[in-house]
Amino acid sequence: MENLGTFAMNTTASVNSAYVTDDARWEALEARDPAADGHFVYAVRTTGVYCRPSSSARLPKRENVEFFDSAEGAEAAGYRASRRARGDQTSAAAERAALVAQACRLIEASETPPNLDELAVAAGMSPFHFHRVFKAETGVTPKAYASADRARRLREELSAPNASVTDAIYGAGFNSNSRFYEASDQLLGMRARDYQAGGTGAVIRFAVGQCSLGAILVAQSQRGICAILLDDDPDALVRDLQDQFPKAQLIGGDAEFEQLIAQVVGFIEAPSMGLNLPLDVRGTAFQERVWQALREIPSGDTVSYTQIAERIGAPKAVRAVAQACGANHIAVAIPCHRVVRRDGDIAGYRWGVDRKRELLRRETKV
Repeated sequence: MENLGTFAMNTTASVNSAYVTDDARWEALEARDPAADGHFVYAVRTTGVYCRPSSSARLPKRENVEFFDSAEGAEAAGYRASRRARGDQTSAAAERAALVAQACRLIEASETPPNLDELAVAAGMSPFHFHRVFKAETGVTPKAYASADRARRLREELSAPNASVTDAIYGAGFNSNSRFYEASDQLLGMRARDYQAGGTGAVIRFAVGQCSLGAILVAQSQRGICAILLDDDPDALVRDLQDQFPKAQLIGGDAEFEQLIAQVVGFIEAPSMGLNLPLDVRGTAFQERVWQALREIPSGDTVSYTQIAERIGAPKAVRAVAQACGANHIAVAIPCHRVVRRDGDIAGYRWGVDRKRELLRRETKV
């Protein structure tokens, strides 16, 4: 699994090279080769429709066929998807979803995470093709899904009555203590014993202040900023923080900490100042990919949920992207306010549309 990136790149090159010429694509079309699906589509000039290579549609004459790298390219040229192609796509989509669901169950049922080759064999696909299909369906790689499942199992093991940390380590599928301790902080956000004690070892400092957008709360764990919250009611902000970290030790910030909140307020008032703070980001593998993509949006720009889904390699996961934006607890530093609907509508913001509109206005102000 560690060499997945190299493997994927090498396999991509070899697979794509098989379909770079029209002659090779025609041979794949004649064979109705399902391995060619996703690498190109063919369009028929006499009917004005396009299909994927493995389509069960009647084979057209060679002189009437035009090839495109994607369905989007065929549609841009004026072709439309055939009814049979749409039916084939629906059937194929259901089959892919079932295979990926089966792979997810296999990951969850295994004592140790199965590697890419094992998952691909179980799905009846090549490792490269399985990796691509799994990521397209779930929005994360098989390795990331296995990591998230391991974190879930670890939390369950640590929460069991009378469970020892050692039992939890092996129960969650770690082969050795050393492998576990290398990953435990990232998986749990704290030491295993602290988590087992209900998070009582976590210390979070916070302060509440005022800015032009209302009340603001900034909280910092040992790892970095873990919350920036906005509201009209300061008490509601503190309750929100308590709900997020019910077992942590919450400590009011001192004068030095209040300088941090002043820095955040300054950024809200004048976005051109920039904001560069260490963050304690805790979410699922998919959420963290979305949040990282949000941090890469330049100040003054906006993107759509669809564009974010495409940037993280999960174009079908638009709704999941919107949910990840809504789950963000670190306002402005993770700028979910820069994400809008495809039509430009700015509706949808955890801390209110009016605040979102004002933040965007300030960032785009010359």
